[in-house]
Amino acid sequence: MSVDTIAAIATAPGRGAIGLVRISGPAAPAIATAIAGRLPPVRQAALRGFRDRDGHILDRGLVLVFEAPNSYTGEHLIELQAHGGSVLLQLLLEAVVAAGARIARPGEFSERAFLNGRLDLAQAEAVSDLIDASSRQAVIAAQRSLDGVFSQRVGALADELMALRAWVEGALDFSDEDVNWLADGQLLDRLGAWFDALDALQRQAGQGRRLRDGLVVAIVGQPNVGKSTLLNRLAGVDAAIVSDQPGTTRDVLREHLIIDGLPITVVDTAGLRDTDDRIEQEGIRRAWAAVDKAELLLFLSDDRVDAEDGLDAELIARLPSDRPRLHVRNKADLSGGSIGETQTPDTLRISAATGAGIELLRQRILQFAGLGAPTADSQSVFIARSRHLTALAQTRAHVEQALQCLAQGTGAETMAEELRLAQQALGEITGAVTADEVLGRIFSSFCIGK
Repeated sequence: MSVDTIAAIATAPGRGAIGLVRISGPAAPAIATAIAGRLPPVRQAALRGFRDRDGHILDRGLVLVFEAPNSYTGEHLIELQAHGGSVLLQLLLEAVVAAGARIARPGEFSERAFLNGRLDLAQAEAVSDLIDASSRQAVIAAQRSLDGVFSQRVGALADELMALRAWVEGALDFSDEDVNWLADGQLLDRLGAWFDALDALQRQAGQGRRLRDGLVVAIVGQPNVGKSTLLNRLAGVDAAIVSDQPGTTRDVLREHLIIDGLPITVVDTAGLRDTDDRIEQEGIRRAWAAVDKAELLLFLSDDRVDAEDGLDAELIARLPSDRPRLHVRNKADLSGGSIGETQTPDTLRISAATGAGIELLRQRILQFAGLGAPTADSQSVFIARSRHLTALAQTRAHVEQALQCLAQGTGAETMAEELRLAQQALGEITGAVTADEVLGRIFSSFCIGK
């Protein structure tokens, strides 16, 4: 099958000192020769004049040649470095297309790198994540994934699954002999160690996913406990109207901020109470919808009110049991309570009005995200995506089912199949097992030229 030669402007739109046109494919050398004349030796930059199809000099810039398979895409790849004017770069791209290339689709260079074995799928995604990183920590984590840290961990799990499959399938091959391989305690020990490794990987992947996508935190509680004041304090701006009158917040307010490199969306919700006001009722409905979507709940209460207050207890009971939450007791400046941790687990005392205790609250949010005080995990966090977490969860489910088969003695055949499905789920992360539509969805989100 013939492979097209593709081209794209690989620098951001706008005006800049340098602009880059990238060409990849079998005809790249011939096309670049038509534009720039004699090409320099591989990986040596040389100054050349860039001509359009009519022979007019458009610009003078650098040409850099990478030969297949030792290039980003695994194909012949040539970069034309010109001045960064948008019109100039568009004219240069038109000249390249006129010489035989076609315009690349978004992410097509990285897709070819994946298809040609230069990157696995997790590494290719890390390229896009590195470009889109919104903090220093996200940049470092994306680079770790691009370096293959995530893929190596996934590969180690897959290799052990393959070995366990061989063990189980060996029990099938010798089932007529008087040896019960599946009763060997070493098999359970290896499965236990495998689950420990998966636990660590899921924990770090969760942190990496939060670095990439951010964390959604919802502030909930009764009216007039200081939810809007807390939002303003965390955001550092007066984003929400603050009033002593209960029920001021009628809609869901969102503020986007970054705490120590972690992108966070803080959601301020309407006070939760019974009301006949139809507008406030809609606000409360939206508040509960925000609760369902949040990853961490800050339940705010008035520190002057008994912690066992009936309505607070009722609201806490209605919160999703599977959703982590911090109980934040506000208005300590009015109650006289001590700022900081309390004797009740996951409960803090703060004053949103004065800012006392806010830094501690920020640190607790970071700890939930796994990005607080440095740990062995946080020092080696890699970037990850929701699809990676889904694949890891599917992997766990299949191996747990295999373990159940072992415990119940329901047959090595079923156990071997569950291990095979687990290995397949892991393969979806690195692209060892990937449908074409998944590839299309992943690479279409990349920028053009990458």
